[in-house]
Amino acid sequence: MTLCIVGAGAMGRWFAETVSAAPALDADLTFADTDGDAARVAPAEFDDAEAVSLASGVPEADRTFDTVCLAVPIPAVEAAVADWAPRAESAMLDLSGVMGAPVAAMREHLPDRERASLHPLFAPPRAPGNVALVADSVGSTLSPLLDAVREAGNDLFETTPEEHDEAMTTVQAKSHAAVLAWTLAGDDVREEFHTPVSAGLSDLAETVTEGDARVYADIQERFGGAEAVAEAAREVADGDREAFAELYERAAAARLEGER
Repeated sequence: MTLCIVGAGAMGRWFAETVSAAPALDADLTFADTDGDAARVAPAEFDDAEAVSLASGVPEADRTFDTVCLAVPIPAVEAAVADWAPRAESAMLDLSGVMGAPVAAMREHLPDRERASLHPLFAPPRAPGNVALVADSVGSTLSPLLDAVREAGNDLFETTPEEHDEAMTTVQAKSHAAVLAWTLAGDDVREEFHTPVSAGLSDLAETVTEGDARVYADIQERFGGAEAVAEAAREVADGDREAFAELYERAAAARLEGER
C-alpha cells in the first residue's frame, strides 16, 4: 500500500509509527506538509519514507497514492479533502480532531472510495488510548490500517460525526477553558499546601499548557464552550450561601447522571 500522510506534525508521525509497527502491513510512506522542513525531517524517522513537495498547499499533479491520511489542523481539513481527493486512488481518512466537516467533505469528493475519520483522544506521547472512529465506508484498504491502530493497543470505538463533535464541546473545549481559567486565576503556593483537588488541577494545567496554543485555539473556535464555563463560574461567584448550595447539588446530580 502506498500511503501519503498530509501533515508531518506529531499526529501525522504518530500514525506513521503505528502503521510502520504493524507486522502484516507493508506500507510505503510519503509525507507532505506546507512546512518544507517538517516534510523533509519526518521521512528520516522511517525507513524508505519520502517527501512530496507542495506548492501553496496543493499536491503535485502527477502523484497518486492508494490511501491519503489527512493529519492537518482543524481549519484546513475541508480544503485538504478537496485538494487531495484526486490523489487518493482507493481511500482517505483524517485525523484532524473534528468529524462533521471532513466526513461531509469526503462524502462529496470521494463518493466511490473508502472513507474514515479517526480522532485519537490523547497527545501522541501518551499513546495508546481511546480513538474515536467514524467508519463511513471501510473496506479492504482501510481495514488493515484500522487493525494496525488496534494492534498498537488503542481502543477504537465507533461514533457518528454529530455525536463526536457534540462531545468535543465538553471533553475538549469546556475542559480546556476551565483548566486555563483556573490556572490564570490561581496564585503560586507552596507544594505542601496543595489538596488532592488543587494538585489534580495543577497536573491538568501542566498537561494543557505543554501543548500547542494554536491547536487549543482551533478547538475553542470550532467547538465553543468557554462562554458556558464563564457563565457557570459567574453563577458560583455571584450566588449567596443558599444559591451556592443549590449549584453544588446540581453539579453532584450532573456528575451522577454522567456516570450512569
